[in-house]
Amino acid sequence: MSAVTDRIEKQVIIHAPRSRVWRALTNAQEFGQWFGVRLTGSFAPGAQVEGPVTHQGYEHVIWKVTIDKMEPERLFSWRWHPAVVEPGQDYTPEANATLVTFELEDVEGGTRLTVVESGFDRLSPLRRADIYRKNDDGWTAQVEFIRNYVERTA
Repeated sequence: MSAVTDRIEKQVIIHAPRSRVWRALTNAQEFGQWFGVRLTGSFAPGAQVEGPVTHQGYEHVIWKVTIDKMEPERLFSWRWHPAVVEPGQDYTPEANATLVTFELEDVEGGTRLTVVESGFDRLSPLRRADIYRKNDDGWTAQVEFIRNYVERTA
């Protein structure tokens, strides 16, 4: 695949302080409210975090990530196997599949959140194009979900 289809990038301006956006990203319970997953435990570098998806029709899916980096109020990242929805399917050959990075920066009137997911070239060629398309649509929705959540609860 080309470099263009190995990376998704989305940006949104959130009218709230960076500290508030950071909390919505890195507090597992708050994260779950806007992302659509019920998590237990907390985020910390190296931690594996999981919980059931709460979006209708996907409740059977267990969302799993390994937290990569947490640089307070600047960068939060994790690795995951995107679109793991088929029960019994072995996704382990796609080790460390994609990396999702959230970067925060102050802007006039709030915080710019940039979300980048990269590493689609590591996915099975049979799954790659479909997952890229779905995740591109998914991140478009998720940046709006976090914006709405933070601005409503700030």
